[in-house]
Amino acid sequence: MTNLCIDLPDQLAEQLTTLSAETGRSAADVIAEALTEYLGEIGGDLEDLAIAEQRRAEVLAGQEPTIPLEAVMQRYGLED
Repeated sequence: MTNLCIDLPDQLAEQLTTLSAETGRSAADVIAEALTEYLGEIGGDLEDLAIAEQRRAEVLAGQEPTIPLEAVMQRYGLED
C-alpha cells in the first residue's frame, strides 16, 4: 500500500470529513473509492476514444463502409 499526502481546498476537505462521518468510513476509504470510480471512467473513455480513432482511420482509408445520413433517416422514418 502506498501512502500519499495531498492538499485539498478547504471546502472539499469539509465535504470529505462530512461524508466520512455520515457513512462511518475513513477519509482514506472514501478517497480510494472515489479515485477508483474516476479512474475507471477515464480508462473507459480513453478506450472508447482509441476505438473511435481506429474506426475513423479505417473510414478515411476506405476500409470501412459508411452510410449517408439521408439513408439512415429514411430507414428509421426520420425524414422531414
